[in-house]
Amino acid sequence: MLPCIELETSPNPTASVIWLHGLGADGNDFVPIVPELHLEGCPGIRFVFPSAPTMPVTVNGGYVMPAWYDIIGRNLTDQEDAAGIHRSASSISQLIEKEADRGIAYDNIVLAGFSQGCAMALQIGLRFPQKLAGIMALSGYLPLAISLNTEKHAANQHTPIFMAHGMYDTVVVPERAEASCALLEKMGYSVSWNEYPMEHSVNREELMDISRFLQSVLIKP
Repeated sequence: MLPCIELETSPNPTASVIWLHGLGADGNDFVPIVPELHLEGCPGIRFVFPSAPTMPVTVNGGYVMPAWYDIIGRNLTDQEDAAGIHRSASSISQLIEKEADRGIAYDNIVLAGFSQGCAMALQIGLRFPQKLAGIMALSGYLPLAISLNTEKHAANQHTPIFMAHGMYDTVVVPERAEASCALLEKMGYSVSWNEYPMEHSVNREELMDISRFLQSVLIKP
């Protein structure tokens, strides 16, 4: 099981957000933003922040760092590390099952990720065999797109997807994310596209939109 940091907004949570960090970071990366989301109106939420294993990353000269998968080319979709993506997908799916075993309904679980974590959230969420509450795809892209049409699962065909990106991102260029969004829309997914005047990061406006998204998918009528 991946090492995780957990933060609960109240005792006995009934919802979970599994939040995946980007390349070179770890589970601590997004912990500080939880109080800034102002989710007081939501049911109790358990935020789960796993840390990726360390591995040599080709695009960074083989430097060993936390990574969900290897990146071989700078345009991200050339020579994708399918084996690494599948390996991490299996480990992260175990965290979803762990939350279900702890009494959280699948449709109260949000899968979120930033950059490489975004790629993993889309990789897993669209293929997961149980209906999830939502997918948050921040500053990333859709990996292994060519296999999605045959591997997607109907359970999450209509799951809300929040995509967010910086207009000035040079790590994952906006065109890459926009192409992913367009492909998902073409495949009939419910995607909300949001862009902000920033680089490869998260800003205050985006946090407010994330808060609204979480409230929309976790507060049941």
